[in-house]
Amino acid sequence: MFRFFENLVDPYLPYVEGDHPPQGLWPFMRNYAKPFKKVFVLAGIMAILVAAIEVGLIYYMGRIVDLLSNDPMQMWEAHGTELMLVALAVLFLRPMVQAFDVMLLNNTILPNFGTLIRWRAHRHVLRQSVGWFENDFAGRIANRIMQTPPAAGEVVFQTFDALSYSLAYVIGAAVLLSTSDIRLLVPLLAWLLLYSALVVWTIKRVGPASKAASDARSQVTGRVVDAYTNIHSVKMFAHHDLEVDFAGEAIEEARRTFQGEMRIFTIMDVVLTALNGLLIVGVVGWALALWMGGEASVGVVAAAAALALRLNAMTGWIMWAVSSFFRELGVVAEGMETIAQPITLTDSPDASPLRLTEGRIEMRGLSHHYGRDSGGIQGLNITVQPGEKIGLVGRSGAGKSTIIKLLLRFYDAEAGEIRIDGQNISDVRQDSLRRYIGVVQQDSSLMHRSVRENILYGRPDATEAEMIAAAKQAQAHDFILDLTDPEGRTGYDARVGERGVKLSGGQRQRITLARVILKDAPILLLDEATSALDSEVEAIIQETLYGMMAGKTVIAIAHRLSTIAKMDRILVLDQGRIVEEGTHDALLRKSGLYAAFWHRQSGGFLTMDDTS
Repeated sequence: MFRFFENLVDPYLPYVEGDHPPQGLWPFMRNYAKPFKKVFVLAGIMAILVAAIEVGLIYYMGRIVDLLSNDPMQMWEAHGTELMLVALAVLFLRPMVQAFDVMLLNNTILPNFGTLIRWRAHRHVLRQSVGWFENDFAGRIANRIMQTPPAAGEVVFQTFDALSYSLAYVIGAAVLLSTSDIRLLVPLLAWLLLYSALVVWTIKRVGPASKAASDARSQVTGRVVDAYTNIHSVKMFAHHDLEVDFAGEAIEEARRTFQGEMRIFTIMDVVLTALNGLLIVGVVGWALALWMGGEASVGVVAAAAALALRLNAMTGWIMWAVSSFFRELGVVAEGMETIAQPITLTDSPDASPLRLTEGRIEMRGLSHHYGRDSGGIQGLNITVQPGEKIGLVGRSGAGKSTIIKLLLRFYDAEAGEIRIDGQNISDVRQDSLRRYIGVVQQDSSLMHRSVRENILYGRPDATEAEMIAAAKQAQAHDFILDLTDPEGRTGYDARVGERGVKLSGGQRQRITLARVILKDAPILLLDEATSALDSEVEAIIQETLYGMMAGKTVIAIAHRLSTIAKMDRILVLDQGRIVEEGTHDALLRKSGLYAAFWHRQSGGFLTMDDTS
């Protein structure tokens, strides 16, 4: 039974991914709700049925009170069958309807609706560019991915569990009272008018207050995660108190916004209690007055009293449900600031996979300043022949890493173009472009997964033997076998910690190298590939690197010039432009910027004066 309801909607069903999600709150919700349309209609019908049954029970309790005035034996003879049928309906029909209703809500909608949103939102966010991620906290992004789906699920739940049910109940109560005596509608309608005014007052305030509180909580998450992610820096600089104060500001703001939200609910509860007093006195008092005037039966008074007390009990729940509805809408609206942002770096509609035949790279008039007036690169013209190895040298900020990012199409160049084997990389699919490029970065961060999973990230379909061979080539196999994590996993099964923090810099870099070796891409980009290694290990890894380079087109960035001294060609960048070009020996003979870098090095590393 559970499985039937749980499988009514598949949250992972195929869908058309769009680059521009709906920006309005309701269009956003409707977009995700499309697979649930039939289920939502059915849930609405069931909510009405449940409310109708509850109102019918109250009506029948009033009828029983009237029947009690008859002789007991005559009552059974005249109404026994009726009473038995009603009893059977209460014992069997009512639980069946209620079960169908709650299973639709609890087993079909709640688990699957939130899952569908989280799955699609995560897919959408992963398609964002590197630059998009660089402009936000990873913790805040993750927080919004996690809190938006349950908030949206709560909105749907309250719609059918509380709002639809309560609306049907109030209408049913009005019908019941009007059939008893139309004048009983007067106090109910007066109360309903005042109650609606209170609801409107609450809604206008709770939505913005909830969004402010949600924003503040996200800010807390972002600051806390930032500190945890950079815990080494926090400890090294002894900035425990600074981080506590930094997070404390956000925590206090979260407390202040939450206090404002709770003030609204306190006012709502106090006013609601007063309104409910008017409801009870008005409906029951009027019913008593009608009874004393001989215009209503005892059953009508009993039914009116039961309805008033039931509405009194329900109104707090309804008001809280309405408030929760709009509070969670505020959370959804805050989450939309992340998960509904359009994809700006996209493939063209007719983009085709990159067809790599030789590995020639051409950059023509290439300029990129990250939207600023300075920095980046300006008007570069570079051609890398198939199988050629070139090195990029320059001070920090000269534009070396910008070239790598543009070649990987982490950004679209502001001017100029990059072609690989004659194909403009803006016209090919991003995934196919990056599939042909292997990258070893200075920041050799790893996934918080096993060593095996990290190496296989380079080529998931590789065999165990191929993975181990790559690790051996990267001089990583021996230390991997000695690894043990806190859960007792060893060797290639050991987990490396978040971003690989449980390993030394050299160990992380060698696992990164193994991953790239396993990928075996025809174009190789090295961004400070040996920066984290000591001299002895570097000498060994350099042999590995030159082995990896065989037959590949290579672009390498290095401050440690010994790493690229054997390259076919070296380009020296300064302030985003190429100022020198040639082999290592030719550049030394020029006695220019490269020669100055080389002579000022100790062990082939640029001094601080050179990198400033």
